[in-house]
Amino acid sequence: MNEYPLPKFHFQVEWQGSRMGFTEITGLDVETEVIEYNEGSSKEYHSLKMPGRQKFGNITLKRGVMPLDNEFFVWWNTVSLNKIERRDLTISLLNEKHEPTMVWRVKNAWPVKVIGTDLKADGNETAIESCELAHEGCVVSNE
Repeated sequence: MNEYPLPKFHFQVEWQGSRMGFTEITGLDVETEVIEYNEGSSKEYHSLKMPGRQKFGNITLKRGVMPLDNEFFVWWNTVSLNKIERRDLTISLLNEKHEPTMVWRVKNAWPVKVIGTDLKADGNETAIESCELAHEGCVVSNE
């Protein structure tokens, strides 16, 4: 049995057979909507609550800007009216042996927002770009 929780800094993202490095991933959340049901002959004076549809938040991926690497923008440019290049992603939290310990499998993701780096003449930070993805589901598993 493990005595410590997993650290969150060692992870990888795979899509279309290639691995990409990111500095931050947010939005790995799922919410189940609540359906309230009222029955007129119920002896209880409150609504029954049942699970409804699941909603998935958008996932945001951030990474350092690399020279001659425009993959976010190339993918963004595939988006046109009702035509999108959708991709499945695998996000893995890795152990010290670089093996997946927790995996998020994201289905049919596509970019809804791409943000280039901000520019600041007196700054001393790495240039970071981000891509926000909508998707149609996420399955989480512990490997």
